[in-house]
Amino acid sequence: MTSPAGPEQRLRFAEFALDRLPSGRCHARVRLTWLGDREFAGEAHGLTSQAGELRCAAEACLEALQKSVEGRLKFELVGVKSVKVFDSTVVIVSLAVQGEAVPPRVVGSCLTEDDTARAAALAVLNATNRLLGNRLFMR
Repeated sequence: MTSPAGPEQRLRFAEFALDRLPSGRCHARVRLTWLGDREFAGEAHGLTSQAGELRCAAEACLEALQKSVEGRLKFELVGVKSVKVFDSTVVIVSLAVQGEAVPPRVVGSCLTEDDTARAAALAVLNATNRLLGNRLFMR
């Protein structure tokens, strides 16, 4: 029997950057680490708008995740939304997952005060971290 994945055995959110370009587009970069020395980076482009930046950030995180699972799972961004709840902002993502013995959809969220794009990337990681730790990295 394997032990539950500890914090050191999970993908960790290491870096996030969102650039708003003069062309009306944005560029997001996400870097994830695993066991301190393995790095997975993802990038995405989108429109500079609230919805566009959320989607761009989530897609950059998904690209980094895809690299980390080396083809064992496939993720697709179904949707991302920022909502006001109890005087706070919560970013919620829904992901479709394809792979052996995994749920077809996962949902993640992240509470934020000011950086909704960064929260979108973190919500993706929150949606997938338990799944990845329990099913892939512990094998």
